[in-house]
Amino acid sequence: MCLAVPLKIVAVEGNVATVDTGAVRARARLDALGEDVEVGDYVLVHAGFAIRRLDPDDAQETLQLFDEMLASDEGG
Repeated sequence: MCLAVPLKIVAVEGNVATVDTGAVRARARLDALGEDVEVGDYVLVHAGFAIRRLDPDDAQETLQLFDEMLASDEGG
């Protein structure tokens, strides 16, 4: 199974974005994206590559679902 995670862009330098999970910052390549992004955008990141820009509401909904799954797993 492959998992891509929605992350918020906090900086862009060339073809590399610094993305934030709320707890950890990482770098994601923008080469595979095919569209311009800017600070504040959400991108779907898989294996270190941004693969799609996301609507902020969709990104927040997905992140909330991840939080709910984590909370459910910790309770069981």
